[in-house]
Amino acid sequence: MSNLESHVNWRRSSRCDTGACVEVAQFGPEVGVRDAKDPQGPVLRFTRQEFAAFIAGVRAGDFVAD
Repeated sequence: MSNLESHVNWRRSSRCDTGACVEVAQFGPEVGVRDAKDPQGPVLRFTRQEFAAFIAGVRAGDFVAD
C-alpha cells in the first residue's frame, strides 16, 4: 500500500458485519478497492468512469450468478 492509500477514508457497506467485505476510497481521479480483511494488501485502482460502469452493471443485475 502506498502512503497515499493509507491516508484516505476507506468505506465499506453498513451491511458488512463479518469483515468479509470490500472497501472503497477515492484517490483524486481514481477509486481504490481493497479487501477489508487485508488492509495492507493490494489495492485495485479504477477511473471514476470505470467504477461507475461497474456499479451500474451491479444495479442492472449483470453479475448475478446462475
